[in-house]
Amino acid sequence: MASPPQLRRRLGLADATFIGLGSMIGAGLFSAFTPAAQAAGAGLLVGLAIAAFVAFCNATSSAQLAAQYPSSGGTYLYGRERLGEWWGFAAGWSFVIGKTASCAAMALTFAAYAAPPGFERPIAVLAVLALAAVNYRGVTRTALLTRVIVVVVLLLLVVVVAVVLGGSGARQFPSATDWVSAGPLGILQAAGLLFFAFAGYARIATMGEEVREPARTIPRAITLALALTVLVYGIVALVLLSSLGAAGIAQTPTPLTEAVVTANAPWAVPLVRIGAAAAALGALLGLIAGIGRTSLAMAREGDLPRWLAAIHPRFEVPHRAEVVLALVVCVLVVTVDLRDAIGFSSFGVLLYYVVANLAALTQTTAHRRYPRLLQIVGAIACLLLVVTLPLPSVLIGVGVLGVGLAGRAVARTRRTSIP
Repeated sequence: MASPPQLRRRLGLADATFIGLGSMIGAGLFSAFTPAAQAAGAGLLVGLAIAAFVAFCNATSSAQLAAQYPSSGGTYLYGRERLGEWWGFAAGWSFVIGKTASCAAMALTFAAYAAPPGFERPIAVLAVLALAAVNYRGVTRTALLTRVIVVVVLLLLVVVVAVVLGGSGARQFPSATDWVSAGPLGILQAAGLLFFAFAGYARIATMGEEVREPARTIPRAITLALALTVLVYGIVALVLLSSLGAAGIAQTPTPLTEAVVTANAPWAVPLVRIGAAAAALGALLGLIAGIGRTSLAMAREGDLPRWLAAIHPRFEVPHRAEVVLALVVCVLVVTVDLRDAIGFSSFGVLLYYVVANLAALTQTTAHRRYPRLLQIVGAIACLLLVVTLPLPSVLIGVGVLGVGLAGRAVARTRRTSIP
């Protein structure tokens, strides 16, 4: 039997790092702080630290696994190889459903900053279709556009942070007592919501089949992208709390915009809008690429319809998977709420990393780069954050996961019953 067509290795360390940065920088800076402040108040700082630590544990597992299995699919592949087919499917399905919700969240975030009032959802749909078209044309175009977006966003963030810190608004930085006033449940819920922001490094692993020298490049790119993202998020969180306070962040869906207004610098509002729109587009671009590659890996194994495994003969991308994804995201964009999308996304991605940590725990000494304790802590922490997410997100997530598992069981039964 002929082997399935393979993707070409075109991405170097800088490309892979920028794809990870593009997926993370936009994923929460302009959308996740508000629900985190609603859950934990000033405790969002503690939640951010917890989310970053859990992300670090998961990142080391992903890096260690990607070095051994440098093919498309990420934890779907690792779960199959290390734990068995059902574990792999659970990880892949959790990733696909969770990150599809992330796509909707990023499209809605883009529209919240870029669209005129009343036109947010149509503009979000157009953004999804436009970036799906970019991905369709090939991974090198995805990497190039992501670089441009990340550089623009970081430059604009430097300007905005300087404006807020140098403005005339009153400073109201919370005390250490305020950090824990929401209690453990509120802080952990904030951590679960903010974890949504740090999950973008998975995009690097899911695109392992397209990275040059993957055993060396992928671990370095994951570590570098995560470290830079944590630094950026920490700075922005501190600036927002000093400018607006926890209550101010919780009351506005666009906290950075409100911060420059509070600093008596309304001229900087367009810069925030441009930065937010660009960051959301960068995250959306990386998400579409990552989901397409995981769908490709699942389709190759028959865990999704096999016709999704097609690779475009000219552009060398999983074009059918990306087209279907774009259509599904467009439906979500016109039907879901941003907070619901973030919570549901966190549910799916946290389960995905439970499998990643368990798979890394089984690796032998020859392939081990990090102590097993990190994988144990990572798996337990992911499960803890899952159960503290908003109840509707958990219930919907359990239901959708159950539908996927049941669907696979039915499909396997039908295949084995055919003579």
